[in-house]
Amino acid sequence: MTQSDLEDLAPEDGRGRAGATLDVTDCDREPIHIPGAIQPHGVLLVLDAAGDHVLQSAGDTERVLGAHDWLGSNPARLLGADLGARLLHRMAEGSPGLIGGWISPDGRRWDVSAQFGPEAVLIEIEPASDDLMTSAERLAQLERAGAAFERAPTLKALFETAAVEFRRLTGYDRIMVYRFLEDDSGVVVAEDIAPGARSFMNQHFPATDIPRQARGLYVRNRVRVIPQVDYEPAPLRPSRPAAPPVDLSDSGLRSVSPIHLTYLRNMEVGASASISIVRDGALWGLIACHAALPTPMTYEVRSAAVVLAGALSRQIKGRQESEAFRERLRLRGLEEELVARLDPDLPLSDEVAERLEPLRRMLEADGAAVVRGGRVSKVGVTPATADIRALEAYVRSRPRRGVFFTHALSRHWPEGARLQREASGVVATSVEGSEPFTLLWFRAERRETVRWAGDPHAGVKDAREGPLTPRASFDAWAETVEGQARRWTTAEVESAGRVGRSLTEVAANRRQAQLNLALSQALGDKDRLLGQQDFLMKEVNHRVQNSLSLVSSFLALQAREEQHEAVIGALKEARRRIGAVSMVHRRLHQADQIETIDLSRYIDELVAEVVSSSGPEWAEAISLDLAPASVEADRAVTLGLVVTELLINAQKYAYGGQAGPIAIRLVEDRGAVCLSVSDQGDGDGGGKAKGTGFGSRLLSSLATQLGGTIDRENSRPGLTVTVRFPLGVADQL
Repeated sequence: MTQSDLEDLAPEDGRGRAGATLDVTDCDREPIHIPGAIQPHGVLLVLDAAGDHVLQSAGDTERVLGAHDWLGSNPARLLGADLGARLLHRMAEGSPGLIGGWISPDGRRWDVSAQFGPEAVLIEIEPASDDLMTSAERLAQLERAGAAFERAPTLKALFETAAVEFRRLTGYDRIMVYRFLEDDSGVVVAEDIAPGARSFMNQHFPATDIPRQARGLYVRNRVRVIPQVDYEPAPLRPSRPAAPPVDLSDSGLRSVSPIHLTYLRNMEVGASASISIVRDGALWGLIACHAALPTPMTYEVRSAAVVLAGALSRQIKGRQESEAFRERLRLRGLEEELVARLDPDLPLSDEVAERLEPLRRMLEADGAAVVRGGRVSKVGVTPATADIRALEAYVRSRPRRGVFFTHALSRHWPEGARLQREASGVVATSVEGSEPFTLLWFRAERRETVRWAGDPHAGVKDAREGPLTPRASFDAWAETVEGQARRWTTAEVESAGRVGRSLTEVAANRRQAQLNLALSQALGDKDRLLGQQDFLMKEVNHRVQNSLSLVSSFLALQAREEQHEAVIGALKEARRRIGAVSMVHRRLHQADQIETIDLSRYIDELVAEVVSSSGPEWAEAISLDLAPASVEADRAVTLGLVVTELLINAQKYAYGGQAGPIAIRLVEDRGAVCLSVSDQGDGDGGGKAKGTGFGSRLLSSLATQLGGTIDRENSRPGLTVTVRFPLGVADQL
């Protein structure tokens, strides 16, 4: 099963899913990380940052600890010298997690874990399992599950196997493998349920079900357990109104949103757990666990679930990349065969018209057409000839050239609504030359019925009617999908682009051959003209580089004459910005493809250049994790300025001007590029790194130019700034 096959299993309605157009900012603003309370099945101790004494607690502290004078006590006194020593050792290592087992005064067994924040240490005491597996038994269980993952022949079978293995591990009644789609809604792609349990297989859930800040916590904490939905939150005590609220983001006992508890009760769920499936640092999906009755999940089982989810994530990534690789190989072979069989004695556009059927099959399209001048040749299911001409004119009128692709044509071209039956999906590539023509592939509309778990619009109120509330019913609710075709895969779009470039190259080569034949007597003149052309190209590049270097030198000269540090710093930053633009120009001149830039290579060289001007102490402080991604040259210039600004800001503010660790990460996630710059320094730099100065305004402007967003997150310690923008030209019009 390819990625597109899975998308077929989870179609998108294309006309505004619930959550895509509704105002859900009430849920997105809910401060779920500072609820001020925990779930009452355990005990939370809030210690000062040094871990010396207890400031607050939550839960049945007196009964569990057997002490009424816990406030201000040292954790070693409450939990014993052994656990106290382990806590101090873990704090010194900066290694959160399980500290060890503990037996309370009344003889019960507990698991004790710790989380370390900049302002407080959190000690969590949770009931341990009465039937504890040995480490060898648990390891064997995980090995069997991992082997079962490897044996699964398809992605669908892998998901089904995962549901079975997670149910065996957790003991919950219903296990659902839940995948997020491009619009942040989700679909259940596999499940394993107990007899009599309700099935949600293939049903969709709107994006509003999981607010934005909750998704962030799912990446940060890979397991979230609610052993009993109908619980009474245990507040932190004593109350400390003058102190900032305790951040419970990393707490497994953290009390969850009342809205979410109502949501679960409406689903008739007695206990719930969510295990994150994270791929390349992004939330790919969840293992959703439900039980009708209260069901605990011990620390040991949660840890095993995290390991198993990691194995599943790696299998998903490997399978999808393998499928994509095989698809690319298949398409490459067909492309090479097409070009090899071209007859040099026939007009190129006529040859392509005769080979439309293999071209159609190559991209698994329903129809294909070639438009050259006023002539249209077509095969398969296509729109009328006049409509094809109109569509081709629209494609050529777009300001950005290259491959145009969409699975919902009417979103980009309103007139496409009348073509949706035959051409909801379109891929178009232009072949340039003395007689240019356009190749188009079509996919017909595929009407489908999306099954939602309840009306996705129900329960969402207008702001004037009251706050957001979860829907009360999860009965199957159907919605018809119109105006959409099966999505084109990335490999198919790339293949269409390569076909266009290959045919353009063939046309250019043929034209060149004709010129060589016609001008055989003037070969010397031709060589001279080609030499002049190459010389002029080099001269233009040389002059552009000289001009940029001259401007940079002027700025450096001005900096040496300035007395004010602020002005000198501004001039240095300007030189770095000029350096970013200069580097893209060099890449354009040196690259085989001048339309696009390899971001990973470009950012690597750009960072090296910035670091070289910052001093040798920064050379070892910068770490790069750059996935391959290509964007248009003009967008690369913009992103280069973004990288320069973020790196300058981190160097200036994170460590008070001294060298310190800075991590730069570039990933591609669901059709978008995510660039993040992280430090481990002074958070947001005391507010200096995200003020209203020129640099901040420039970053906001650059993110807007990219059509993306910029987010800042206090990483505790340090600051992470993430720029996310869509990849490609489709779905941006």
